[in-house]
Formats: sequence, structure tokens, C-alpha cells
Amino acid sequence: MLLNVRPTRKGLRRAYQGLVLVSVLALAPMTWAWLSSSAHRELAESDGWLARVPPAQAALVLGAGLYGNQPTAMLARRLDIAAELYRAGKVRALLLSGDNSRKEYDEPTAMRDYLRGKGVPDQVMVLDYAGFDTWDSCVRARKVFGARQVTVVTQEFHLPRAVTLCRTAGLEAFGVGDDSTRQFAATTYVYATRELFATAKAFADAMILHSDPVYPGPREVSLDRILAQPGAPGA
Repeated sequence: MLLNVRPTRKGLRRAYQGLVLVSVLALAPMTWAWLSSSAHRELAESDGWLARVPPAQAALVLGAGLYGNQPTAMLARRLDIAAELYRAGKVRALLLSGDNSRKEYDEPTAMRDYLRGKGVPDQVMVLDYAGFDTWDSCVRARKVFGARQVTVVTQEFHLPRAVTLCRTAGLEAFGVGDDSTRQFAATTYVYATRELFATAKAFADAMILHSDPVYPGPREVSLDRILAQPGAPGA
């Protein structure tokens, strides 16, 4: 015998309140990232954007995948922006942070080779082979490479999370983003949707768990050497 049980008004109210709570909890990390970074990011396609970027020790370029041994189109755009920052004297070094967790996949080396082809000298590039995610890249920039000021370079949809994580990691961080919707609209919307989940994980890593990077050390001095040169290019 089937019972026709109708939900009570009290039950419906509690279900509604539960849905509201879940929605708030889901959106809270995104709100945290957007508000924390709102005064510290710039869009590279906007008029006069270079003039509005404050000087920093290094551009922190975050990996975004390879196509074979070449940077993906999105990563290439990040590298182009970093090269512009260097040539404009906005940064003195480029910290290239990416995934080299297996021998056949080496983001930092591909990033260096791309920039080398654009005329950026090897002596101002520092490679971080253990930038497995944004939080790891930010923490390692400060603790392993000794950076204090960075300009984070990524796509616009990723910028709030990247800047907020770097600032939470103790860096004086500003961010420059590429508006990838102009060339890669469909891909951008997919990645932007994923940001909801990625930012929730980032919030947990940075604010709750205080997670260490997969590889927390040892201390690297290559960035220190670049910054110690008073006549370094881009100074």
C-alpha cells in the first residue's frame, strides 16, 4: 500500500533553508577570492594597463598545460604578458612555475624555451618544477625562492584565486590577466565554471588546512642572485 505523504510547511521551510545554506557555503570561497583581490588585479587588454601595474621583483607565471612540448595557447598568452612586463621594466625576473611531475612532461622548460624564442634572456628566468597547483606555486615562490613581491600572470577567470592565494601565502601580489574569452570563449566558460570547485579547495588549503606544498624545499637562491645585481635588465 502506497502512502501519499505531503510535505509539511515546516519541512519545506527547512529544506529551503538547507538549500540556501549550501548555496552560501558554495559561494563563500568565490566571494573571498574576489573581494580579497579586487584592488590588486588588472586586465592586460585594457587601455594603458602596463602603466597601472606596480613594479615587482618578479612575474610569477603559472603553468597552463602543454601541447606536445609547446605551451598551450593560453599559456603562451601568459608568457607574452610576462615578456611585456619585463621589457617595460615592471619586473626584474620571471619565475616560471609549472608541473614537471614526470620526465616526459616539463612545463617550466617549455615556458623558458618559449620566452627564449621571444628574446627574453636566460639569466632573468627562474624555473620552479614543482608548481603543481596555484597554492603550491605561491607558497614556493615565497618560501623556496624567497620572493616578496610578485606580479601573478594568468587568465582573467583564474586571477582572483591566484592573487588571493599568493597574498595569503605572504607575498605582496598584484595580478595581470588575459581576457581569454576573445579567442577561447567556450574553453574559458568551462574553466570559469571549474573555478567554483577550485576556489573551494584553495580556501581549504590556505585558510583551514594551511597545507604545505608537495615539495616544500630546499631553499633556492637563483632569484636572489638576479635581484642582487644592481644593473640587472629590467631593473
